[in-house]
Amino acid sequence: MGIKKIFLTGLMAVAAITLSAQKGSLYDFKVKTITGEDFELSSLKGKKVLVVNVASKCGLTPQYKQLQELYDKYGPDKFVIIGFPANNFGSQEPGTNAEIKEFCTLNYGVTFPMMSKISVKGDDIHPLYKWLTSQSENGKLDAEVTWNFQKFLIDESGHLVTSIPPKTTPVSEEITSWIEK
Repeated sequence: MGIKKIFLTGLMAVAAITLSAQKGSLYDFKVKTITGEDFELSSLKGKKVLVVNVASKCGLTPQYKQLQELYDKYGPDKFVIIGFPANNFGSQEPGTNAEIKEFCTLNYGVTFPMMSKISVKGDDIHPLYKWLTSQSENGKLDAEVTWNFQKFLIDESGHLVTSIPPKTTPVSEEITSWIEK
């Protein structure tokens, strides 16, 4: 193999790696808090982030308790949870932002950041969830949201690591070992 061919092969390998690298990051997005203020996700630089779509009237709603336990143990300096209420599955989050905030605070003592209600799938999918769920957007994987309490793990650089199924508990070994490493 000639030097020119070796060089071209190497150049093509570098190009392939570059093309498969993640596009954008969590930090490219601005969202609204549950009380309506702007929240720049770039303010989370250097932290591991668990993004989760939540609902108040779901069989998985008790996961709020475990999410709060996880946040109490590991947050907020190096790890944060961001909850996004969504009414995409069985109309299980019908409330207003004020009602959702009250429910989470009174029933589960939620102190991790909660955002305004959004859509996590369909034609009106929020841009953040379009990035989280589409490999063409995030450069990592396709991960359709299948139900309430699906979790997305984001590294300290704002890049998507993986998606965790809704029924996997927030305090699972998979999630806690990721936070601890």
